[in-house]
Amino acid sequence: MNHKSFWLSFTGIAGLTCFFWINSYRPAYAMHIMEGFLPLGWAVFWWVVTIPFIVLGLRSIKAKIRENPEVKTMLGLSGAFAFVLSALKIPSVTGSSSHPTGVGLGAILFGPTAMSVLGTIVLLFQSLLLAHGGLTTLGANAFSMAVVGPFIAYGVFKGGSKLNLSFSVCVFLAAMLGDLGTYVITSIQLALAFPSEVGGVLGSFYKFSSIFAITQIPLAISEGLLTVIVMNLIKKYNMSELRQLDVFIKEAR
Repeated sequence: MNHKSFWLSFTGIAGLTCFFWINSYRPAYAMHIMEGFLPLGWAVFWWVVTIPFIVLGLRSIKAKIRENPEVKTMLGLSGAFAFVLSALKIPSVTGSSSHPTGVGLGAILFGPTAMSVLGTIVLLFQSLLLAHGGLTTLGANAFSMAVVGPFIAYGVFKGGSKLNLSFSVCVFLAAMLGDLGTYVITSIQLALAFPSEVGGVLGSFYKFSSIFAITQIPLAISEGLLTVIVMNLIKKYNMSELRQLDVFIKEAR
């Protein structure tokens, strides 16, 4: 792409983004913590905690692509998978929504820090291009979905593989628990920002996590099953890329 085409594309995307943003006359409740819901101090705190993982993720992605340029397509697939699944929102408690996260696939393929970058980009695109809001709470949402969720998914997949669980079971548990872990962290974030008058942070956490569980447990199971289907297709048709990415295949049945 030459410079003229780049700037034309950039101007077009920026123009459309501004148009839809300015003309969004209703508040968006699509993010799992919605726009403007967190106090400023907590919004800044979660950005400070998240940024180091994004820096590590950028280095990780750069190294993997430098070693194996062929995996760029797989990287794009991981981002697209997270974008589509996490865009499917279900309204939950005030100031939040429930949705699949889609980060388990990329965490298994590229590792957790790489998904910190992809997950944050996914949330940013949804904020701007889909008018889901959440720019002020992006740091908190990125920490739960793009940092903690992928680390849980990656750890569960590696642990299950070492225990000689089948490949499909490892993928299912990784995607499902990565999804649920995201919402456990979201409940903690909301509880810390809004402790209950009776019971404090613990009481507030119980309230938020109980309400999230109604919608999130079925969503997490569904996400686990879908991720298994996609991973088995990748395993069938893209085994060379999986070997290049050092996915734990041989030890899994």
